[in-house]
Amino acid sequence: MAKKEIPMNRLQQFLPPGAYETVHYYLQLHKVHLTIARERKTVLGDYRHRTGYSNHRISVNGNMNPYAFLITLLHELAHLLVYELHGNKVQMHGMEWKKIYGLLLGEFIRKKIFPADVESELLLSLKNPAASSCAEDGLIRVLRKYDEGKNGCRLIEELPPHSLFRIGNGAIFKRGEKQRKRYKCTEVKTGKIYLFSPVYEVEMIEG
Repeated sequence: MAKKEIPMNRLQQFLPPGAYETVHYYLQLHKVHLTIARERKTVLGDYRHRTGYSNHRISVNGNMNPYAFLITLLHELAHLLVYELHGNKVQMHGMEWKKIYGLLLGEFIRKKIFPADVESELLLSLKNPAASSCAEDGLIRVLRKYDEGKNGCRLIEELPPHSLFRIGNGAIFKRGEKQRKRYKCTEVKTGKIYLFSPVYEVEMIEG
C-alpha cells in the first residue's frame, strides 16, 4: 500500500491539539522516519528498526481520527524504545513493551490530550495493554465516536439479527447469534461458520 513521508509541520494535522510538541520531540530524538499510509485493512501501523545507516521507520494509517492516530503512533514508538533497550531479545508485546507503552500513554493522559471517555478506556487498558493498538472493544467503540465519517460501515453488534453484511474481501455473511464474546456468522457462498468480534466493522447489505 502506498505510503508518503510528510513534513514535520504537517504532522500536526493528524494529531489531537496539544500532542504535537511531545510527539515531535520523540521523533527527532530517536531519528524516526515517519510515513503516513493509506488505509490498510490488516494493520493500523508498523515499526521497522534501524539497520546499518538507516533510521528507525514507523508508518501509521492516515485515515484514522486524531486520537486513534496518536494511540497507534505511541504503540509503534514503544516498539522502538524496547528495541533500543533490548534489541530482539524480548517478546514483541511482552512485559517490557507493555511497561514502556503504558509510560508513553500515561504521559499524554496527564497532559489531558484525550477526551474523558477515551481517557477512561485507556486507563482501563493500561492494566494489560493489548498487542494491537486500539484493540480493546470498549476503546474501539469510544474512538469510533470521533471518526468524521463511517463510510457506511457498521459494527457487527449494531446489525439486526440475521441481516447480511460484506467484509473487506467482498465475502458476504449472515449475522447469527452471539456466542459468548463473538457473533456466529454464516458465509453465504460456502455455508461455513465464522466467529466475528462484536466491534468488527462491516458493510451492511440493505434488503
